[in-house]
Amino acid sequence: MTDDYDTLPLIPRNRAVHPDPYDPGYKTTMTRAPSLPLLSLDSTVTEQTGPVFGHGVIGTLDNNLILNWTKGEAPAVGERILVHGRVLDETGRPVPETLVEIWQANAGGRYRHLKDTYFAPLDPNFGGCGRTLTDVQGHYQFLTIRPGAYPWPNRGNDWRPMHIHFSVFGRAFGQRLITQMYFEGDPLIDRCPIVATIKDRGQIEQLVAPLDMSRAKPMDFLAYKFDIVLRGRRQTFFENRPEGM
Repeated sequence: MTDDYDTLPLIPRNRAVHPDPYDPGYKTTMTRAPSLPLLSLDSTVTEQTGPVFGHGVIGTLDNNLILNWTKGEAPAVGERILVHGRVLDETGRPVPETLVEIWQANAGGRYRHLKDTYFAPLDPNFGGCGRTLTDVQGHYQFLTIRPGAYPWPNRGNDWRPMHIHFSVFGRAFGQRLITQMYFEGDPLIDRCPIVATIKDRGQIEQLVAPLDMSRAKPMDFLAYKFDIVLRGRRQTFFENRPEGM
């Protein structure tokens, strides 16, 4: 995602870190896990280079989930938080002008989605999604509300921890990574069957954002820091492409 990769040493992809696609503790893997060997297909030039996005599509409230659904007319309900961090390559260099998108449940743990039938009410002032571009040093930030935990039909009484979904785009829309961010101190992390499919404790900890009081605003919001590393030994675990970009 930077222009001088040809001058850097090759860091091999570690394909052994991805969880087994079949994990009985995560019920839906029993029907979704592939039964035949996977096929590796080369990407096309179109997938690698286009379409591209421009800066003009990012609005002033796009990274403010508290206000963007109502276009600033009314705030969302819930605990206000700032989520911030950097997008970095495997050598620790910033990745600038990268599109970062997030989506999440509201403070009660409900998504604005037709198939979400959880009893928690919808917040009329909260859409649950936002986007931004990283700056020249790879920094991004979102002002949002802390999402609630919610039950899901896996086993008798399974609950998803509080989490925010992240999407990171490369040079084109065919280059996309997806992951989830969890919150420091949430006891449901260690009880979640989806999290438990990741067997390496270190990889799980890289998905947990620590509280960052240096960026908290008194009498307003707490802050959580979540750096995203695209490749290498310290890479963030990605759901759709375990080896990173």
